[in-house]
Amino acid sequence: MNYFKKILLFALPYKRFAFLNILFNILYALFSALSFVALVPMFDVLFGSTPKIESKPTYTGISGLKEYVTDYINYKIGTTVDEEPLTALIFAIVLILILFFLKNLFNYLAMYFVTFLRNGILKDLRDALYVKILQQPVSYFTEKKKGDTLARITSDVLEIQHSFLSIIELIVREPLTIIFTLILMFNMNVKLSVFVLIFIPVSGFIISSIGKSLKKHSQNVQKEQGEFLSIVEESLSGLSIIKAFSAEGKFNTKFFNSTLKFFNFSNKLLNRQNLASPVSEFMGIGVIGGLLWFGGSMVLIEGTLRGTIFIAFMTLAYNILTPAKAISKASYAVKKGNAAAERVLEILEAKNELTDAADAKTISDFSDKVNFENINFKYETKPVLKNFSLELSKGQTIALVGQSGSGKTTVANLLNRFYDVEDGSIQIDGTDLKKITTKSLRKLIGIVTQDSILFNDSVLNNLLIGDPNANEEEVIAAAKIANAHEFIINLPDGYNTNIGDQGNKLSGGQKQRLSIARAVLKNPPILVLDEATSALDTESEKLVQEALENLMNNRTSLVIAHRLSTIQKANLIVVMQAGEIIEMGTHSELIANNSNYKKLVEMQSL
Repeated sequence: MNYFKKILLFALPYKRFAFLNILFNILYALFSALSFVALVPMFDVLFGSTPKIESKPTYTGISGLKEYVTDYINYKIGTTVDEEPLTALIFAIVLILILFFLKNLFNYLAMYFVTFLRNGILKDLRDALYVKILQQPVSYFTEKKKGDTLARITSDVLEIQHSFLSIIELIVREPLTIIFTLILMFNMNVKLSVFVLIFIPVSGFIISSIGKSLKKHSQNVQKEQGEFLSIVEESLSGLSIIKAFSAEGKFNTKFFNSTLKFFNFSNKLLNRQNLASPVSEFMGIGVIGGLLWFGGSMVLIEGTLRGTIFIAFMTLAYNILTPAKAISKASYAVKKGNAAAERVLEILEAKNELTDAADAKTISDFSDKVNFENINFKYETKPVLKNFSLELSKGQTIALVGQSGSGKTTVANLLNRFYDVEDGSIQIDGTDLKKITTKSLRKLIGIVTQDSILFNDSVLNNLLIGDPNANEEEVIAAAKIANAHEFIINLPDGYNTNIGDQGNKLSGGQKQRLSIARAVLKNPPILVLDEATSALDTESEKLVQEALENLMNNRTSLVIAHRLSTIQKANLIVVMQAGEIIEMGTHSELIANNSNYKKLVEMQSL
């Protein structure tokens, strides 16, 4: 229940719906009990045992309301039953119909308002999860599977929604139905009511003991669901590789093993959950059987109870069984939902290590230089950068080269503050990145990566990510600078053409030029190019390289290069190895010095 106390906070914006739901649930519970009590006058008419009241009763106030209503009904029926028994029967039936109509009307209204409450919580919970996911640093999702995160924002949230409804019923409707029914039963006969009252806590204890392990089983189900969703996501992303290597069998086996575990966990969970209904019903029928023996002896042997009242009492007793069963199911659902809430709250309450400092300031321009000072950094336990120091002056282009794993991309990630440095500092115009708001920092930096990250949307909307306020002329100008305008206008719908999932309707060179156009539109003073041409063919590389040179014109650029032919014009080339700078200079200087860089160039030329 601790997790649900936190989830309940999402209900605050919808408290008016919660109030109306509770109000109509109270009325439903009241009329649910009264509708069965109204059976007594009908039974009295049928069995000829209507109490005779000769004079019309007088209303004496709210304290005597119960006696007044009972006496009035008996007076009305009793005065007509001798002369016109069918009229008296019709009166009793109409009374029952009215009460059952009101009961069902209030039931509908209660469910009507709880729908807004449930779906409102569902919407806000998913919104909060999505916002939290986007707020988390890149490092948070390094070890997490995408499918598991998808399962939490879909099926886990849905499980919470159903469980939340169960709590509403658990707290309001069903307990009140039982309470109102017991009040009327005690008014009819105290001995029989005490007999029924003993059943409720005993049943609750037994059902609770059955459901103790539900949370564990539910966690296993939801975890395994996240596992096979991850496999599906990976399979869709790498479908061409799976087919190319004829690896369908391997992935089928992997998926089948996951769904088999899900099958077994689900069976254990549902079989235990399904035990609640037959157990509660059997115990209820046991009580009914006991009541028939105990109450029957009072009617037939002792003569202390009217037969018609006993029949109505039995219907009231049976009326308790339905909410009792609902409470048992709700308690099971709560235990299931508790596991889902725990998984959802794990994301919502995850600590963001990259939050802005309290005194962080907003910067709007870049005027001098970027300093990397004595940086040490590691991913978990693996060192990536060691005593890394570098100065990038305004208008300068610095290229980072070296073997894969030498730490080049890490430098770019630290500059974008996807991660925080552990030792040392990065400064922009003398201000540490940790003292700058992340939003204003990233407005100064444009990035073009080796993998063109595009979205399943139109060309235009992908470009507008760079500047949502750009007009048509600015978008076209940016596309022309990136050598992208010509191929865009030849697409079926031009700038409004949908480019598919991850831009898969475009070639690699086209995707990269869109990424460059997006960066041009952003118009950042600092540019990070992370192996932006390494995955392209020669013709595409020529177009993209020309676009990059247009983009880098009059900008401060940090270029991570795999193809060394693309960085010969850089002001400074930094050669890295195992996270350290081993040499730096211009292209001509490094070639003249017979350096490691020269060996790399010769290897690529060969």
